[in-house]
Amino acid sequence: MQTIAPDEPCVETDRLLLRNWQDQDREPFIALNQDADVMRYFPRIYMSEESEAFMNKQQALIATNGYGLFSVSLKETSEFIGFIGYAVPGFNAAFMPCVEIGWRLKRSVWGRGYAPEGACALINSPIPRPQDPLVSLTAAINHPSRRVMEKIGFVHNPEEDFLHPLLDAKSPLAVHVLYRKKEEM
Repeated sequence: MQTIAPDEPCVETDRLLLRNWQDQDREPFIALNQDADVMRYFPRIYMSEESEAFMNKQQALIATNGYGLFSVSLKETSEFIGFIGYAVPGFNAAFMPCVEIGWRLKRSVWGRGYAPEGACALINSPIPRPQDPLVSLTAAINHPSRRVMEKIGFVHNPEEDFLHPLLDAKSPLAVHVLYRKKEEM
């Protein structure tokens, strides 16, 4: 597999740089994961140590495998705005095996088209990923992410909706939707 240095851009668009994580991403990433609005479709906000462990894991995955959840910054200012990338879900479900494309961006950049721009660029890039089907999933009530999934050409099949096995079935976040890349349906 290809190895990627932290200062080497992986995917570039007119407005964004997707790259491996750098030390300068640490504090803004911790702040991102402690923003209640950003984390409203997750079971809870992350403690600082959890954010650091997440970042370190992604940094190692990208350096070793050439793919993972990439740090995203604005090209013009180098400002860290979140992550976009590939992950292998850490639970069992009927649609496994698969590779998930996902994103998390800071609130101040919402509504500017960065998530679909970065996701489409990544999908169309030569960045390697496991050959399993490409999907995206989220809590059914997360309409902003569902709109991004539709903008990048993914399709929802209600028959594949599921209860997330790592969440309490009574949680409003438990019901999840699965979107698939059109070509892989």
